[in-house]
Amino acid sequence: MDFTLSPEIDDYRRRVRAFVEEQIIPLETKADAYDEGENLAPAYLEALRAQTRAAGLWCLQMPRERGGQGLGTIGMAACYEEMNRSIFGPVAFNCAAPDDGNMMLLHKVGSEAQQDRWLQPIIDGKVRSAFVMTEPHPGSGSDPAGMMRTTATRKGKKWVIEGRKWFITGAGVAEHFILIARTSDDPRKGLSAFLYHRDDPGWEIVRRIPILGPEEHGGHCELKFNGLEIPDENRLLEIGDGLKVTQIRLGTARLTHCMRWLGMAKRALEIAADYVREREAFGSRLAEHEGVQWMLGEAAMEVHSGRLLTMHAAWKLEQGDFARKEVSMAKIAVADLLHKAIDTAIQLCGARGYSKDTVLQWMYRYARQARLVDGASEVHKMVLSRNLLDQGLDFWSWD
Repeated sequence: MDFTLSPEIDDYRRRVRAFVEEQIIPLETKADAYDEGENLAPAYLEALRAQTRAAGLWCLQMPRERGGQGLGTIGMAACYEEMNRSIFGPVAFNCAAPDDGNMMLLHKVGSEAQQDRWLQPIIDGKVRSAFVMTEPHPGSGSDPAGMMRTTATRKGKKWVIEGRKWFITGAGVAEHFILIARTSDDPRKGLSAFLYHRDDPGWEIVRRIPILGPEEHGGHCELKFNGLEIPDENRLLEIGDGLKVTQIRLGTARLTHCMRWLGMAKRALEIAADYVREREAFGSRLAEHEGVQWMLGEAAMEVHSGRLLTMHAAWKLEQGDFARKEVSMAKIAVADLLHKAIDTAIQLCGARGYSKDTVLQWMYRYARQARLVDGASEVHKMVLSRNLLDQGLDFWSWD
């Protein structure tokens, strides 16, 4: 593939970079810009969203006819990286998880009527959304097909939902939900996907689960279903296509995480580089110390390697390939390098990096989730192992 960005994509990238630099990064030093979950406070968020709309940078990943900018996966990779140079960046452009993945899923598989009702309000920024799959033990985690306990039982033209879910990102503020539930015992076609609204009776948020790091808007919630009724018209795809829906959503969503994490990793090294250029110890600036140079150089190399893996996977997705092993490789590598870059930056900045005088401590707590969300690193390594055993030398094919 050619890594040169088209003039159109590079123009978007440059404008996103400038907007983040001028409008978003300055907010990180304002105490009142943080909400209770340590994310961007609503008043600041709405103001920024109005500005990104006016700048023609709203919802880059969605088609123009629905109010987005129509960028493909390669364009998203370049621009999402720029967005997440700020911890507040992606949500301001309506490109943050979980709405980002939910929008792409609904655009790909929703009927026209479903897109009008369930997708368009998310694109417009009028509602937030959540993807409801993970369950408490012994329910589904990395193995939804084999372990899911939440059931959807058909009664006439409706489906009745019973069960529990947890760690549902964004559920505290979401109005539109995509639910995966068991509809049969078929090992491959036993799950189905449904859409429901926050105001529908028969379910509740049990609690907002406290976590180590800062939260996305709406937190990570535990849900209980006790007779939620969903009309069959709100089913996504066919009965038994729930696992397919999950795979379609997570394929690109895993990669968009990588795109955003690369931006955060780069920002961490920016902060460290600025510090070591100025800080003096033992008669010279830290940047002149060989050990410091090794630390920065190694972290920078790993960020670059992660960018190549991410962009290659983006290119394959844009060609219509599922890119399963490429996405898994990027997910593993970028999750690791994110922690490496931030940890390096904190070490180089010393006590200042560990304090709340910089956003590095925010990033550090946030980064630990990277090796868990959308499939733990160990699960993705199993995917790669299966591919290697099946393909042999063709695992490294140039095709």
